[in-house]
Amino acid sequence: MIDLAAYGSLFLAAFLAATLIPAQSESVLTGLILASGQPVLALVAVASLGNILGSVLNWLMGRGVERFRTRKWFPASEAQLARAQNSYRRFGYWSLLLAWVPIIGDPLTLAAGIMREPLWRFVLLVSIGKIGRYAVLAAGIGALS
Repeated sequence: MIDLAAYGSLFLAAFLAATLIPAQSESVLTGLILASGQPVLALVAVASLGNILGSVLNWLMGRGVERFRTRKWFPASEAQLARAQNSYRRFGYWSLLLAWVPIIGDPLTLAAGIMREPLWRFVLLVSIGKIGRYAVLAAGIGALS
């Protein structure tokens, strides 16, 4: 039987983990794989979808950030935005393969939006990295054998 609460909580944890809000989707996925009896590929797919959509939210915020950067309440300084843009220019769109990496991944997806990375390429590269991370995690706990 499909446990909608399990899938919903996994989706939410993965979505939040991809935004600038601190969350831990790997532990939720691991717990569900070990305890729930749900199909592993379905769990990996739900976690991946939530995490990718969270990154798309960051990309969208990056697209709109330019009009607010001079406001006093804006959370990043001009220098921080300039550093993010310079880093993205330096490493290019291939760096989006690392969007799954803690600490650097979320700002990277925001910078991609600021830099007007095409959505199709953004989603493709982010998806490769994020799906790969969850697949490796599932394989590492022996669930994909």
